[in-house]
Amino acid sequence: MDSSVPMLNSNQLASDRTWLAYERTLMAWIRTATSMISFGFTIYKFFEERPPNPHALLSSRDFAILMISFGLIALTLATIQHVREITSLKGQESRTHFSIALVLSILIALLGAIALISILHRE
Repeated sequence: MDSSVPMLNSNQLASDRTWLAYERTLMAWIRTATSMISFGFTIYKFFEERPPNPHALLSSRDFAILMISFGLIALTLATIQHVREITSLKGQESRTHFSIALVLSILIALLGAIALISILHRE
């Protein structure tokens, strides 16, 4: 066996599996939030030119704002949970990991916020 590659013990492997599970969970939330944000923005753009229905409970604009807001809230809560779990895991292991999912989560949240602001500024 190659002596230059350090052997990992079972605790380190379990910690790595847990960290990867946290990453997969955040990626699932990112997919869900991205779907909600893009669906809301699509609804807004699709019905933008139509006259509003006076009998509707929600206008297409209101529905779009709700969908994008729910997506942003879900993404924010999932990101906070991810950071807490990763922080608690860091106390148990010696290695540090770089979370690409966390970076992507922040970028998607920024794009969602831009979409929400653009809808709010248009009447």
